[in-house]
Amino acid sequence: MEFLRTPDSRFANLPGYAFSPHYLMVDDGEGGQLRVHYLDEGPAAAHPLLLMHGEPSWSYLYRKMIPILVAAGHRVIAPDLIGFGRSDKPTRREDYSYQRHVGWMQSVLDQLQLERITLVCQDWGGLLGLRLVAAHPERFARVVAANTMLPTGDHNPGEAFKNWQKFSQEVPVFPAGGVIKGGTINPLPQAVVDAYDAPYPDERYKEGARQFPLLVPTTPDNPASAANRAAWQVLGQWQKPFLTAFSDSDPVTAGGDKVMQKLIPGTRGQAHTTIVGAGHFLQEDQGEQLAETVLRFIAATPL
Repeated sequence: MEFLRTPDSRFANLPGYAFSPHYLMVDDGEGGQLRVHYLDEGPAAAHPLLLMHGEPSWSYLYRKMIPILVAAGHRVIAPDLIGFGRSDKPTRREDYSYQRHVGWMQSVLDQLQLERITLVCQDWGGLLGLRLVAAHPERFARVVAANTMLPTGDHNPGEAFKNWQKFSQEVPVFPAGGVIKGGTINPLPQAVVDAYDAPYPDERYKEGARQFPLLVPTTPDNPASAANRAAWQVLGQWQKPFLTAFSDSDPVTAGGDKVMQKLIPGTRGQAHTTIVGAGHFLQEDQGEQLAETVLRFIAATPL
């Protein structure tokens, strides 16, 4: 599999992101390997918090939350999905599939030997993270779902998502930082917008960012629909703590929290939270508030 690797110099002196990089290799499915970048902060012996980002962000999205979670004594793992951040970026659109991404993230969990995981997921972090939970429920202790869903294509995704999907395919230059800016309600400094653009020196590096919106199941016959339906069968029996923490200003995922609360048994009795003053990328708008929500949830649901 052909890929590009963003030069390290692109990640120098990014505001608020003074974390050490870690890397591991995953099979690309074609006889080669791809490098995955991840952050690993806090005490190695602590139970891990797995922070999974979405499209077109990367682990930079969690920079406000990580210090708060680490200060509370937790180990924090924040990977960059293949095609994003400091991870390798396959150059062909057809190299990106939903199933491959599930497998690549499964390899990360296996290599790091993560157990008793608290998953915190947003956007595509949920589309992938919830599949991992369903595949290996014994390895996960809790879930925090924030502005995400596990779609099967059996329901209309809504106009906001359709508009995003159309935009992502038609815009001449894919503006990763601009997408983050447009998905927040608080002004972003230009240096922060630039940090979201850092992984992509030019359009060749953006094939994953372009392809991801097309991988979301929006019709019942999508290649991922059957696997996602099977995952819902597991989630429909999930008794461990499951918290929704959706923002108050996200037109894309609004209402998804109510669906999860209806279908997932582990949501019952939890202190579900609305993150006030935040758009789709609530980690950017209100990262500190979301981190404190995660800490309260963990404290209320001891292992």
